[in-house]
Amino acid sequence: MIENQLNQATISRIVLASSSPRRKELVASLALSLPVSILSTDTDETYEKDWTPAEVVERLSLRKGIAAEAMLAKQEMPLEGTLILAADTIVVLDGAVLGKPANSDEAAAMLTSLQGRLHDVYSGIALLEAGSGNRIVASRRTRVAMKSLSEERIRRYVASGEPMDKAGAYGIQGLGAALVEGIEGCYFNVVGLPISLLTDKLELFGVRTY
Repeated sequence: MIENQLNQATISRIVLASSSPRRKELVASLALSLPVSILSTDTDETYEKDWTPAEVVERLSLRKGIAAEAMLAKQEMPLEGTLILAADTIVVLDGAVLGKPANSDEAAAMLTSLQGRLHDVYSGIALLEAGSGNRIVASRRTRVAMKSLSEERIRRYVASGEPMDKAGAYGIQGLGAALVEGIEGCYFNVVGLPISLLTDKLELFGVRTY
C-alpha cells in the first residue's frame, strides 16, 4: 500500500505485538489518545543468511505483525479500526548479527567481542491496519561505541542478569548504559523502538502523538 494513501484510515485502537517491557514503556510515553493493548506473539525469528540487517528487522517485525493479526482474527472480534505495531531489534558487528544470548557464557562472549569497538543497532517496525491489507514496514540504524571492558567487569555485568533478554547482551537503558562510550543516531532505536520513525509512520494512519 502506498503510504500517501493511508490517511483515509480511521484507527480506534492500537495493539502492540510485543512482550518487551521496554517497548511497552516507550509506547506509553507517547500518551496516545487511543487505547493500547498488548498481544504477545510466539513467532519464528529465523532468517536467511543473505538478508541485510535492515531486511532482518523489517521482515521479522512484519512476521510478528501478521501473527498478531491472525491471533486477533481467531478471537472473532471486529478488526476494523485496529492498528497493530510490531518491532524487532538486532545488534550487528562486522556484518554478523547478534541476537539474544542463550546463556551467560554466550552473553560474555558477545560483550567481549563488542568491547572497545563500534557496532550497529537496527530496529524495525511494522504497522498493520488489521483486516485491510494496509501496512508500513521501516527500519533505522544507530551506531554505538562501547568502552574497553575488563573481563571482570563483563563478568559482573553478566551476573546482573540484565544481558539475558537483550540483543547483543546489553541494555543501554539500564546498567548497560555504563558500558557505552557514545552513540550516533537515535537513542530509542537502541532501546528497541525508534520513536521518531514510529511517530512519523503513525501520522500516516491518522494517529497523532500531540
